[in-house]
Amino acid sequence: MYSDIHMIRRNPIRAGFSLIEVMVVVVIIGLLAGAVAIKVTGYMDTAKVNRAKSDIATIVDAIEAEYLSKSRYPTNDEGLSGLPLKNTKDPWGRPYEYNSPGRNGPFEVISLGADGRPGGDGINADISSDGLEQKEGK
Repeated sequence: MYSDIHMIRRNPIRAGFSLIEVMVVVVIIGLLAGAVAIKVTGYMDTAKVNRAKSDIATIVDAIEAEYLSKSRYPTNDEGLSGLPLKNTKDPWGRPYEYNSPGRNGPFEVISLGADGRPGGDGINADISSDGLEQKEGK
């Protein structure tokens, strides 16, 4: 019996992972997390652009309702502050711009995109109420 206990102590069963095995697993998890983060970032950018388009459409509806009740559009000085809107900031945290008259109509609502500067491509492109109307075929 003493020899059996002695044998168990001399040949212990491997109870853990080596440092190399743990490091390999950490590297694999890091690579997977990086790939997921890149994919999610693209979806977040698209979601912000879509939210800006939706917000602008809602603002346009509020401006049109204001016109029906007062027979005039808000002036540049009044801007969007007199409208019953929950949100007057774009997804990037900047206020929507309101111009009356607009470039192609009585008014225009604009978000300058992610970069906050006029022009741009992709996520940095301006989003305008005029552009929404053209795409929707109005």
